[in-house]
Amino acid sequence: MQQQTKRLITISMLSAVSFILMFIKFPIPFLPPYLTLDFSDIPALLATFSLGPVAGIIILFIKNLLNFLFNIGDPVGPIANFLAGASFILSAFYIIKNNHTVKTQIIGFTIATIVMTIVLSILNYFVLLPLYGIIMNLSNVVENIKIVIVSGVIPFNIVKGIIISLIFMLLFKRLKKILLS
Repeated sequence: MQQQTKRLITISMLSAVSFILMFIKFPIPFLPPYLTLDFSDIPALLATFSLGPVAGIIILFIKNLLNFLFNIGDPVGPIANFLAGASFILSAFYIIKNNHTVKTQIIGFTIATIVMTIVLSILNYFVLLPLYGIIMNLSNVVENIKIVIVSGVIPFNIVKGIIISLIFMLLFKRLKKILLS
């Protein structure tokens, strides 16, 4: 019972941190300004590697649900963020799992970045960008969907995957004992 309580508290705290980190975001130079980088996936990654993938998915869900409630006018952003985070953390987890060597982490996060980029490119092409264009009444998004994906979505997800991976690798080494105790 005590272990379940600690797990619930850890998930709750990491969800809160993740939600707060969503507000600290910035655009990446030379990419569309609506694609902003934040560090809110890092708490989900920490939970995934210390408590399991279900904990990471729960954190992603909670932060995006809260984000949706704060920004009801944009339902597409939280969905895209959840799908990006889920594809990244699950790919990384199942490749790295119990082998946390630097080499395995580099391979795992590289593959996770590629998976996230492919998943988001396909979803943006067929679902997310057309839906966003309809909701926001932006016909030019749908008309230029290939350009948006090639010049925006793909480079953004590659940069995001690299930055999130590097920060996680630096943090997890130091926080592993605290999270696993």
